[in-house]
Amino acid sequence: MSTKLSVNINKIATIRNSRGGNTPDLLKVAMDCERFGAQGITVHPRPDERHIRYSDVRELKPLLQTEFNIEGNPREQKFMDLVFENKPAQVTLVPDVLGQLTSDHGWDTIANKDYLKEIISEFKKAGIRTSIFVSPDLNMIDGALETGADRIELYTESYAKDFFHDREKAIAPFRVAAKRANEVGLGINAGHDLSLQNLNYFAKNVEGLLEVSIGHALISDALYFGLENTIQLYLRELVIR
Repeated sequence: MSTKLSVNINKIATIRNSRGGNTPDLLKVAMDCERFGAQGITVHPRPDERHIRYSDVRELKPLLQTEFNIEGNPREQKFMDLVFENKPAQVTLVPDVLGQLTSDHGWDTIANKDYLKEIISEFKKAGIRTSIFVSPDLNMIDGALETGADRIELYTESYAKDFFHDREKAIAPFRVAAKRANEVGLGINAGHDLSLQNLNYFAKNVEGLLEVSIGHALISDALYFGLENTIQLYLRELVIR
């Protein structure tokens, strides 16, 4: 089983929005990512539309040939409407707060179980696979199962932060989390601060990893290596060796 690479194109939208106009062309970049080997495209629209715009999602949907993953907070009705309108392959539920710079915590799937269960049932009726952003905590994984989610997305900031200090310690909770997810039948995605430096070790040690969503590091690397070459480099890191 190979792990799929979904490229998060939020940073492309950030660059475009900083000057107005349509440079870089977000739609072309997304299609190029697919052409260069990416197996999915991820977007994370936020209410202030400071990077991905809701109109971007509508324009991307008919163009993409790979899996489309829309991330966001389901408590925003505008986000919910967008997902149901465009029916991506996957929706990833993230507990962002208004104005948050970037995602920095996973769901408390126990405290929010009833809410998430209700929301996820609606996505399932629409035929949309659902993933929940969680920290590598066994209680949160068990709670995710109770919500009816198809997958979890492991929040990997702690792994990336500690990787160069003690990689064994950094990966340990993710190994345990993956074991539990596999035991209970939850699919496993991962994302946040994964990079060329830490990706292979993560993929090698997290059993059953189905998909990684990577944006900031990948787009930053593309400034040096070029987008096509960078995507190939990331795909290479997902080959277990």
